[in-house]
Formats: sequence, structure tokens, C-alpha cells
Amino acid sequence: MDRTEGFGVYIDRTLKKVQSTFLQVFDDNDIDLTIEQWVILQRVHLEGTDASQADIAKSNFRNRATTSRVISGLCKKGLLKKSRFRDDQKRYKLVMTEEGQKLMKKVLPLIQDLRRVSTIHISEEAFETFYQVLDQLYDNFDKYDGYKKT
Repeated sequence: MDRTEGFGVYIDRTLKKVQSTFLQVFDDNDIDLTIEQWVILQRVHLEGTDASQADIAKSNFRNRATTSRVISGLCKKGLLKKSRFRDDQKRYKLVMTEEGQKLMKKVLPLIQDLRRVSTIHISEEAFETFYQVLDQLYDNFDKYDGYKKT
């Protein structure tokens, strides 16, 4: 058997388990967020007053249309406000509202616990290797230019 056979299934299986666990924790704690909304809200929180919609889209590995749709949903929920930067009217500035900050304080301990649980029995070295392997897989597929018959 080829040693790479099925690794995509394992990645997909793990991703689905992570997502379903996060969503279950959100549901159990009356948190009305999707995974994509959480990721964007967290990025805005981490970037602070310099958070721009374009930067969030790049760091989130989502296209601009998807990012814009998710941000609009967060604005409708009253968790984010969207405006223009004073010095650059082409870019949208994202600011977390007071309601968004309250939600962040509620969610962060849950996320930290999920992250803690996810690494039980995994050494720092093994986790670093895991990231390196994922990065290398990403780079390999990014450079793939199609099957060529020889």
C-alpha cells in the first residue's frame, strides 16, 4: 500500500471532528457563532485597531467574497463595526463592538480549553512536526501543476 493513501481522509475526518466539537461547545454555551465567524472575530481581536477586511481575508485563507459575507453577518449580529480607514478610504477597518468584546471574553476560555484538550498526549516536538508536515503538504500542493505523462 502507498504510504500516502488515504491521508486526505484522515485530514478531513480530523477537521470535521474539530469543527463539530467547537460547534457543540458553542451550542452548549449559547454562543451563536459559526466556525468562520469565530475565526474572523478572533482575527479582529488579535489585530486590534489595525484590523482591515483585506488583511483578515488573507490571514483566514478565504476569498474576499466569503470574508465579506461573514463580516456582514457579524456586523448584523452587532459584534463588529465596519468603517473606512482615515488615511486609506479604499480599505475597510473592522472594530469589535462592546457586545463583540463581551462575547470574546465568554468564548476565549472555552477555546483555550479546547486547545488544551486537543494536545493531550502530544509533545511539543510532535506538534511542531505536525505543523511542519501540514506546511509541507500545503507547499507541495501549491506547486502542483498537473499530472504529466512521461
